[in-house]
Parts: sequence; structure tokens; C-alpha cells
Amino acid sequence: MLCRGTFQAGNVAIGDHNECYKRFFNSVSIGCRKSFVSSCSVGARSGPVLAVATNETTKTKQMAYEPSLADRLRLGTMSEDGMSYKEKFIVRCYEVGINKTVTVETIANLLQEVGCNHAQSVGFSTDGFATTHSMRKLHLIWVTARMYIEIYKYPAWSDVVEIETWCQSEGRIGTRRDWILKDCATGEVIGRATSKWLMMNQDTRRLQKVTDEVRDELELYFPKELRLAFPEENNGSLKKIAKLEDPAEYSKLGMVPRRADLDMNQHVNNVTYIGWVLESIPQEIIDTHELETITIDYRRECQHDDVVDSLTSVEPIEDADALESHGSNGSATAPKDVNKSFLHLLRLSSDGLEINRCRTEWRKKSART
Repeated sequence: MLCRGTFQAGNVAIGDHNECYKRFFNSVSIGCRKSFVSSCSVGARSGPVLAVATNETTKTKQMAYEPSLADRLRLGTMSEDGMSYKEKFIVRCYEVGINKTVTVETIANLLQEVGCNHAQSVGFSTDGFATTHSMRKLHLIWVTARMYIEIYKYPAWSDVVEIETWCQSEGRIGTRRDWILKDCATGEVIGRATSKWLMMNQDTRRLQKVTDEVRDELELYFPKELRLAFPEENNGSLKKIAKLEDPAEYSKLGMVPRRADLDMNQHVNNVTYIGWVLESIPQEIIDTHELETITIDYRRECQHDDVVDSLTSVEPIEDADALESHGSNGSATAPKDVNKSFLHLLRLSSDGLEINRCRTEWRKKSART
């Protein structure tokens, strides 16, 4: 699921995310699954098949759907089995940063866009929050718990990128959305991403478990078997983020949300937090390195009148053997030319409450022609 909200930390032990997600809920087949028609097809077409499980039988209802102009122009299609969605994007000049390649914020925005388009393609709400009928009835929305992005090669202006995405259950308390990014010209995988989503009551702002009614609606569009963008054991998306302690080595204080940073729910868009995190990265790293991975745990909503501090420190290395091999002489951190991992903290300036914590890894910039 993909929306633009984050949630209040006080309602759940957010620090134990990984424990909450250790057990995956394998999707089950409910009724008859149908293939979906490409969202690019021109002219009238049938909408998605919506199936509702009953005691012993499954009823299906076919709804007529007239594609909009956006549907016809969008370069997106459902997979043959209807379990994933792919869309192509052309990199625009305004999406390119100082490295003459797209920024990580651009990538995060594209992930958000393809996720929303996927949700619309299967018949969920068109308001940007990917809610099902039961969710809207119960005033429930999706909120981001964690985002992990791994980038192997940054696209440049006019490159064409294809992004595939799919959703599935994760435990009884939420869902996950994964992405694969490819260079359309070569077919090369240039990035992967995964995210975790929890359900919140829009009125009380409290988290709650995914109900059976909502799960039945969602599972129609989940892969029949668990599919992960990061199937490797001990991959970076699973790593817990240690809290950055004061005093931080680098900081950017007193940042205020712009009007353009707010989403339709009057809260700061979750992509904006990534930009705030990177504001406190030292300039020498920006000049010589590029971001390889970013993990961000969302803990608290941020609103238009909040003032935010961004704190950054080099991440300590726990492996004593690695430290010794790099000649650190017992230092808690590795030499600057070895360790390019950082811990980050966004907090409210007024009371120091944690908005989110983040971890980034950086690699040396490659020579470009």
C-alpha cells in the first residue's frame, strides 16, 4: 500500500519493528483470480474483478470501467497474473541533481507514484491513499513504517526507467510493498526497494491490526507465494537503526516545512524527510560520494508549523577485527576513507521528540563521461 502519511510513535513500540515483522503471512488464494488488462489500453474496458469471500462460495462482480485520459497515456501495465504492476518513466531535466543524475528524492517519488498507480489499477481508491472499500467505511488509512532503498546506478536525464511493484501481507499488523527498478535500454537492474505499512484510524490516529474483512479485499492482489525484492539473508533492509546520541557530529537546525512539503492530509510528505536527512550530511561526502542505500524508520507525524532539526554522525563500526585491519588504533569509528555509513536523527526543535531515524551508506562517485 502506498500513501503519504506517517504515524505517532506514542501509540506503538515502534523501536521493535523487526520483531513485529519476523513472521510473514503467506498469501492464500481466495476464489478465482483473473488477469488484468493493461492500463494503457485505449477505449472502454472492464475494470478489475473484485471478489468477496463468503462462508462456502466466492462471489465475483465485474464492473464496467471507462479509462481516463491519464489511464491511456500512462506507460503502465498489470502483469499477466495480475499480481504486480510495471510502469515506465522518462527522467525529466528537473529531476536531475548536481551529479547530473536523478536524486534519491526523485527515486522515492517515482516509487510512490507507481505504487499509487498500481492501487488504482486494481480498483482501490483514487484519492492517493490506496484504501479499500472496507477501509474507507472504517476510516482507516495506510501509514509508512519503514522505507529501504538500494541504488546500484543512478539514471540520467532522458533515461527511461521501468519500475515493477507488488504488495503482500506481513504479519497480522500490516503489509509490505516491494519494487524493482530497471534501465529500459539495457534491462539492467539499477535498484531495489522495500517498505512496511501499518493501518491507522484516521480519526483517532491510532494504529490497529488489519481486519479480516480488509485482508480479504487485499489478498486478491497479493502474489500466491512470498516474493521479496531482497530475498538474501541478513540483507540491509532488515538491519535495525541505532539511535543517534547527542552531541551529533553534523547538524542542520531550525528547518521549517514549506507549503509544497505538505500532502493532501496536511502532513509532511514522507519523501520530504529524506531531503531533510541529507541536509546535515557533510559537504565533502556530497562532493566525493553518492548515496548507495538509505533506510528510514518513520516514528512521528510532522505538521506545517513544526520546526525540525537534522542530526548526523558517522556510524560506529562494531566489528573489532574490521577496525584493526583498517588501522583505527582502537577508535570507535573507522578512518574517513573506510567508513562511509552515517546515522541520522530528525527531531522536533521544540521538545526533542524523535520524528524519524535513518541510516545511509555512501560509495565513491564513479567517473562519468
